[in-house]
Amino acid sequence: MKTNALHFGLLLLRIGFSAAMLTHGYGKFMKVLAGDFSFGDPIGIGPTASLILCAIAEFIAPIFLIVGWKTRWFSLIAVINMLVAFIIAHDGDPFSKKEKSFLFLIAFVVLYFTGPGKYSIDRQ
Repeated sequence: MKTNALHFGLLLLRIGFSAAMLTHGYGKFMKVLAGDFSFGDPIGIGPTASLILCAIAEFIAPIFLIVGWKTRWFSLIAVINMLVAFIIAHDGDPFSKKEKSFLFLIAFVVLYFTGPGKYSIDRQ
């Protein structure tokens, strides 16, 4: 059985990293709404699909993670996005440039394995 401190820690992890991720995804989400699909194509699916998937992973998924609904599912979306950012989009960059995507990746992997905790809609 998880303690209240652990549940509170999971809440802080969810809210902190998801709120920070929202700041990266907001601009991408606004580009999608504006119909501006100029974006990179790190995995070869086209800039439009890349932008839409990135906006979902960096703006939509964090909203659901903050409230703790379908946490494992939405954290997996964020994990995949951060894997692409860390391994492909920043390939060849020094670690200092890749570090942010690495930290997000680790946080969302932790949420995938732990679940949201009891202070969430899922209450797990």
